[in-house]
Amino acid sequence: MRSGNPVLRAETFAGVRVSSVSDRMTIEGTTYKSIALLLFVFCGTMFTWSAEVSLGWTLAGAFGGLIVAMVTIFKHSWAPFTAPLYAVLEGLFLGGISFYCERHFPGIVFNAVCLTFGTLFCMLLAYQVGLIKVTQKFRMGVVAATGAIFLVYMVSIVLSLFGTQMPFIHDAGPIGIGISLFIVVIAALNLALDFDLIEQGAAQGAPKYMEWFGAFALLVTLVWLYLEILHLLMKLRQE
Repeated sequence: MRSGNPVLRAETFAGVRVSSVSDRMTIEGTTYKSIALLLFVFCGTMFTWSAEVSLGWTLAGAFGGLIVAMVTIFKHSWAPFTAPLYAVLEGLFLGGISFYCERHFPGIVFNAVCLTFGTLFCMLLAYQVGLIKVTQKFRMGVVAATGAIFLVYMVSIVLSLFGTQMPFIHDAGPIGIGISLFIVVIAALNLALDFDLIEQGAAQGAPKYMEWFGAFALLVTLVWLYLEILHLLMKLRQE
């Protein structure tokens, strides 16, 4: 089984079980660590926001976050140290992006934040009460859609290097808005896959440091979801 989130896979928890109950990963512990990472993101965001979009800090957050994320993916045991660092770096990046968007579309950041956390809580509630069941078909569909979105974004980036823009992706017309809505839905569904994988890790007795890794994985999805919602709201404002 796989998660649509590239940092959470079935192999993530394989071969990392521990015997001591106190040293095992728990859902409660992962929740607390997720909250801690969000606070780190907030601190990083406020720093860049107060600097009024320092391009240097924004780029440092973007590229630094990518590097730290890759290290965390391949070195799970480093997550207690790299996950907080990743959160701060993403905060720097999000602060710069958010300030830019807010300057052009006042009030958009507050709406995007509210929608992001509203989506998180709704998905968590739907998962807990069984409205969303992570079956093999569900998982494969979300993973396939996530992979397709990733490939489209990669092609879009490559084309932009040659001065060409992929049609519809950034358009504010009906098709462009529809595409953004679809991507937001897929990002939200990835949260259900993350919940499922974290639950599996706790059930399988993964070591305590995997709580930080699980929280890191959730943060990756939340950052993606926030950026997509922000992108969607910008398109709607341009209509």
